[in-house]
Amino acid sequence: MLQVKNIPLKIGYYLAGFVDGEGSFNVSFRPREDYKIPWKISLCFNISQRDRVILSLYKKYLNCGRIRSRKDGVFYYEVNNLTAIMENVIPFFNRFNFLSAKKKRDFSKFKQIAKIMKEGRHLELGGINEIMAIRHEMNDGGKRRYSEEEIRKLLENPQRPYAGS
Repeated sequence: MLQVKNIPLKIGYYLAGFVDGEGSFNVSFRPREDYKIPWKISLCFNISQRDRVILSLYKKYLNCGRIRSRKDGVFYYEVNNLTAIMENVIPFFNRFNFLSAKKKRDFSKFKQIAKIMKEGRHLELGGINEIMAIRHEMNDGGKRRYSEEEIRKLLENPQRPYAGS
């Protein structure tokens, strides 16, 4: 678990401020035929920049995640492991919080979904519906690869192969 009290205040607030403007907290649904339920639900914290050095600070101080590059020369840092999110990302941003109301709201919703997943409720219909309702309020609705209607349709008829996969 991250020792958040050992992170210098200057660094912690710098990184949080950077995420306040450039980072995002997301939840995604991906169709899976090899899962008990037809969807894999994933949480992800990420931030992208052309400067890899700044992203290296996140990897160092959050002590998790990975840095990858895109074809367009942009690097991105991401954490999508639930344990790392629960033990590193959430404690970090609980201590070094945000100024913007939008990022505070999205982080709060992200934490709610992480709790549901940690409890295993994301594997039940009720938990999935709860996650979808929370996700709907995140990132101003945002673009979604799969609509709530598509997610529900596959949940109701999991034997049918998903055309979008």
